[in-house]
Amino acid sequence: MSSAAKQRFSNNKLAKRLERNTGRAITDYNMIGEGDLVMVCLSGGKDSYTLLDILLTLQKRAPVRFELIAVNLDQKQPGFPADVLPRYAREMGVPFHQIEQDTYSVVKRVIPEGKTTCGLCSRLRRGALYNFARNHGVTRIALGHHRDDIIETLFLNLFNGGRLKAMPPKLLSDDGEHVVIRPLAYCSEKDIARYAETRRFPLIPCNLCGSQDNLQRQAIKHMLAEWQRRHPGRIENIFRAIANVSPSQLADRELFDFINLGSDASVAAEAPDWLMPGRGAPRPLQIN
Repeated sequence: MSSAAKQRFSNNKLAKRLERNTGRAITDYNMIGEGDLVMVCLSGGKDSYTLLDILLTLQKRAPVRFELIAVNLDQKQPGFPADVLPRYAREMGVPFHQIEQDTYSVVKRVIPEGKTTCGLCSRLRRGALYNFARNHGVTRIALGHHRDDIIETLFLNLFNGGRLKAMPPKLLSDDGEHVVIRPLAYCSEKDIARYAETRRFPLIPCNLCGSQDNLQRQAIKHMLAEWQRRHPGRIENIFRAIANVSPSQLADRELFDFINLGSDASVAAEAPDWLMPGRGAPRPLQIN
């Protein structure tokens, strides 16, 4: 087999793996149903390009009929090539909509120089995308987050927020109005990067946050990469654990009824206050 043939075989194998993992995630979490209008949030990065490309492929053989539209939020970043995404969408035959909102100026004004901009930027983007979805009959909002994003978010919340929380493959917005899906939840960033290279997507770098070398997420990414290098398979096990939770083996009283554990099932138990008189009400658990 020639080197060109080997490359084509490898590229085809990669594409099939991404399609299979995406299709499995959509099935496992019932992400897309009959008649859905799926809004793919196209940023110009490798993840969102791959998401749109794979969904277009799956759409042709899906067991349900659904429509796709691509939406980009023009945040008015200096030098943003406004013609790239509309042209790409036309070439792919996908309806394209551009939302214009100057979140760039807001972020630069509010966030001090050198501080992380991602939190505010993401909230502003989310509001603009939700508003568009509400006004255009969108039933599913598809984001390009992948398996590595989900794992990194788990450790960010664990190390910096004291919460055991990641990114769910599917969620309902706080107002109960929008369903957000992450079809690439089972796909690795490594595969997506290789796929984007083989497909030669016209990538657009993020000048607002992409150059922030001090991001905590970058530190987590380096830590996970080192783990994977020294212990192959560890990343896969971490993601498997996210989907295999045992509430009774943790300590969250909201997720498991520790109060009534071992008590008379016919009588709801009430935990006595073990604090000495005058010490006040029980406080949340704190470990120093």
